[in-house]
Amino acid sequence: MKVQDLNSNEYGPYHHNYLKLVSNEYTLIEELEISLHRFIKFVQDIPMDKFDYRYSDGKWTIKDIIQHIIDAERVFSYRALRFARNDSTKLPGYEEDHFATFANGSQRSIMDLLNELSAVRYATLSLFKSFDNNQLMKIGIASDNPMSVRAAGFIIIGHQSHHQNIFKERYL
Repeated sequence: MKVQDLNSNEYGPYHHNYLKLVSNEYTLIEELEISLHRFIKFVQDIPMDKFDYRYSDGKWTIKDIIQHIIDAERVFSYRALRFARNDSTKLPGYEEDHFATFANGSQRSIMDLLNELSAVRYATLSLFKSFDNNQLMKIGIASDNPMSVRAAGFIIIGHQSHHQNIFKERYL
């Protein structure tokens, strides 16, 4: 299945901005794999002096953003797991700024962050590979919006692409 297969009732309106960044060329599993390698290569080409740069007071560093990508992937994978397992509990949103304050991403090495991102992505891949088509189509409620299991996977990819674009626009 590809991102173009999603219906608008499978995600909240805000997530459309992430989903439009996902290539229609690859399946969900393929893109989860490819986007990780593309992102790591991109980050490895960033000059070392940019990882702690803030383009404005109060803005996150590149390291903070990578930590945010890791945290968000964990949240969206957890949502996918709950929905795939037929849990009808409405899941709350999460406060990304609060997470960032306590994550200490800017205090970590870039290699440590990329290793963690890889570990989280491989866990995400294993999880999504375990879902059958029926589970991928299940829809739950998160942050007061519908979300299918498959949409959660594509949102993970689009969210990462969104932040890679921000790196290009504001940090490099």
